[in-house]
Amino acid sequence: MRAIGDDIGGIAVHIASRVEGLATPGEVMATSTVKDLSIGSGLSFVNRGEESLKGVPGEWRLFAVEEGVPALG
Repeated sequence: MRAIGDDIGGIAVHIASRVEGLATPGEVMATSTVKDLSIGSGLSFVNRGEESLKGVPGEWRLFAVEEGVPALG
């Protein structure tokens, strides 16, 4: 991630934007990277399959955060 004036950019921001665009209203989606980094957090994920993300090489396995999981913090 990098600052561009008052904005941010970079591949992580681009991926997050693409994943967000695939979520339904009220749904929280994550890549397998986020799921793997969340081990031990108490979050549960539902596999939503693989997707191509425009402008990002390869296929990405996506997950929805399972409903009913308490908010962190």
